[in-house]
Amino acid sequence: MNLYASLLRTGVPAAVGWLVAVALRHGLDLDATAVTGVLTPVATFSYYGVFRLAEEHLSPRFGWLLGYARPPKYENTSLTLPRT
Repeated sequence: MNLYASLLRTGVPAAVGWLVAVALRHGLDLDATAVTGVLTPVATFSYYGVFRLAEEHLSPRFGWLLGYARPPKYENTSLTLPRT
């Protein structure tokens, strides 16, 4: 379930960021390089950041806007480095 949740919570903001960038391109008359190189990552990061903060500080229900209601939980495993 953690893999599914993590993929959804990555894919949904990426799709939303791309859609926002494409919509802005049509409204702002920008070239494709500006959309793929600047607007898409900025829109994706902003969307994820806003709703992750809202989920953490306002209500867990905001998680649905990231594709899954709860952040994935990972086991706390301690890794040790091999000694040389």
